[in-house]
Amino acid sequence: MRYHRRDVVERAIEVLDEYGLESLTMRRLAAELGLQPSALYHHVPNKQTLLAAIADEILARGKRERRAAEWDRRVVEICAELRDAMLAYRDGAEVVATAHTFGLGASEPATQLREALRDGGLDGDLVEVGTRALLHLVFGHTAEEQAALQAASAGAIDRDPGGPGDFEQGIELLLDGLRSRVRR
Repeated sequence: MRYHRRDVVERAIEVLDEYGLESLTMRRLAAELGLQPSALYHHVPNKQTLLAAIADEILARGKRERRAAEWDRRVVEICAELRDAMLAYRDGAEVVATAHTFGLGASEPATQLREALRDGGLDGDLVEVGTRALLHLVFGHTAEEQAALQAASAGAIDRDPGGPGDFEQGIELLLDGLRSRVRR
């Protein structure tokens, strides 16, 4: 059977969701596709490129229509969409945060946040710092929430992972600080 890159990414997401990031190896993915490992490299040159493609696909699948007009409400929508997209797949937060951190992919949320913060009247340096702070909160909160959900499902912990309520309050706290710095 002949595979296209999209097929490889699709199967990689299935392996990620079923077995987790630690089990998503190029060798395993090739076996899942019925390919020799060397044949897989015709579709993706390395695991970093594969993870970037997975991250971008996770974000694409999680896209929602924007409804907010005000800059700060758009920030909330962008952050919530990012969180939900990452939570939809096992280890999704780790994959997306890693791809973003290494500049391999998953750049759209940062671009959208920068635009919203600029529209809110923040100066250039604050746009960059605000974007990074928001992303750090989303990535960190979601990674912790995802780890807690997985640990709870395995019976390893019995605490509430701190869901959307905690997340939304954290975003609002950051927005309070950003709003205080808006140019008049």
